Amino acid sequence: MYPRLFELGPITVYTYGVLLAAAYLLGLKLAMIRAEKRGLDSARILDLGIYIIISALIGAKLLLFITDFQTFKNDPRELLTLARSGGVFYGGLILAVVVSLWYIRRVGLPLWMTCDVFAPGIALGHAIGRFGCFFAGCCYGRPTRMPWGITFTDPFAAANVGTPLGIALHPTELYEAGAELLILGVLLLTERKGRPYAGRTFWLYMLLYAISRFIIEFYRGDERGTILMFSTSQFISVILAPLAIVMLVALSRRRDAPAPERKRGSKKVA
Repeated sequence: MYPRLFELGPITVYTYGVLLAAAYLLGLKLAMIRAEKRGLDSARILDLGIYIIISALIGAKLLLFITDFQTFKNDPRELLTLARSGGVFYGGLILAVVVSLWYIRRVGLPLWMTCDVFAPGIALGHAIGRFGCFFAGCCYGRPTRMPWGITFTDPFAAANVGTPLGIALHPTELYEAGAELLILGVLLLTERKGRPYAGRTFWLYMLLYAISRFIIEFYRGDERGTILMFSTSQFISVILAPLAIVMLVALSRRRDAPAPERKRGSKKVA
């Protein structure tokens, strides 16, 4: 664990912030490379990426506020943690999808092709972001006796995000980073297998992430809020996984011919 990367006088550079910035930039870069291969308007893809980044940041913090409302209500000073926290990924994902759908419709980009372009970038960015969580000590796991348990020792992390110190914990941050990298590999390796169709990569990402997140939540030890018998993220996963399956089946039955990738230098689609 290394929550503070370095200090320059009164300025502290946090490892999480650096990795979060890298996550957004690399995820967007991957999306733009994929968009160029498909002949999509790079300027509009860049604008969409910026909208996604902003809405993801807002949505993640908003869902954290909702799920941990009682804490903020009891101690309003805890609202300062929203500025330091990355928030809940699902909150960012949901708001980013809503904003993206609005922007895609507004400028006339092809809906599912555009979603497919961004899906691997989301997986890559999320994996990098979880390494940031690991260094910060947030999103920690339950106590474990497994030989790969991680023991945090930095008092700053304990004060900042409540990380338990001196106890071996499941490295749930690394579990999720590994799951995202595995999903990224699956998306890229299977994208052109079988009968490709627009929307398959995006909804396959949604399905695989929902399954992995549901499982990993059993090993989380931090407060995340509950709905019925599930954590908030598990509850969303329970809804998202069947929805993803329905969308994959529905889109696979469309009679539209799969859109081929365009080569560089070809006419761009507005």
